[in-house]
Amino acid sequence: MTLKQLEAFYWAATCASFAIAAERLHLSVSSLSKRISELEGGLGLPLFDRRSQRARLTPAGEKLLPRAQALLQHAQTLRAAIAQPAEIEGVCRFGVGELTALTWLPKLVAAARKRYPQLRLEPYVDVGGELRRRVQNGALDFAVIAGNPTSPSIRALGAARYTWCAAPALVGDAVRISADLLGRHPLVTLPREAGTTRILDDWLTASGIATAQPLTCNSWGAVAGLLLEGIGIGFLPVSWATALAQRGTLRILRARPALAALPYAFSHRDDDTRPLIDAMYGLARRTVDFGMAVRLL
Repeated sequence: MTLKQLEAFYWAATCASFAIAAERLHLSVSSLSKRISELEGGLGLPLFDRRSQRARLTPAGEKLLPRAQALLQHAQTLRAAIAQPAEIEGVCRFGVGELTALTWLPKLVAAARKRYPQLRLEPYVDVGGELRRRVQNGALDFAVIAGNPTSPSIRALGAARYTWCAAPALVGDAVRISADLLGRHPLVTLPREAGTTRILDDWLTASGIATAQPLTCNSWGAVAGLLLEGIGIGFLPVSWATALAQRGTLRILRARPALAALPYAFSHRDDDTRPLIDAMYGLARRTVDFGMAVRLL
């Protein structure tokens, strides 16, 4: 029994598939399967039931899993205590929302490439709900998602601010968001699984507005385009809305109360103690800036 065999078993057991586990360990699927087979041979017991489409743990595998996790964590602690810091290398697949992608993601990638030249970065852009699922099933190493820290694996990162806005031709002389405006025009916004849902729901409740006509789209760029076209009323990041208002193509609408700031966090799996995670969190803390101007606007 070796640490590499236990590592192969552990990630295969906790990722959505052997293919994802192999990518996490920078192995081919056949090499991963070979390590697991060698471990099973040494124990004299099957650890996975491979009769179904997705391999499932046998009773022996269920019993071994927490022990393998503990051994791997002890090994990582030992390495950190007595060895020189390892160079961060390999592949890092991580998720961000579109706002991060269009603001400070380039700074993060540039900083990581400079600090860890042997690390290959593969950003993935989606809404928060999907990013959470991909982190938990092992497809992503970490994700930057909306929300407050609720566990050691969800770490505070920053906050984004938004403001209501609409095309001047749509709202006439109105300078304030109101129930009347939202009753007459669609509310253009991201889908329910997006992090902005929480600040929108809180604002509607505080404003006493029970319903609105939602027109949802999973792209901030598309939301901005729909607002510019006068399709409806919505909110955008403050820096975006300010730039467009200065051009006269959108009008910022005052609101009382204002939309709350939306906190963001760096999220990874509870059991992922690799140096990569701390390294990327440190870089994210140094580069995060949701108020950056968008070069595409």
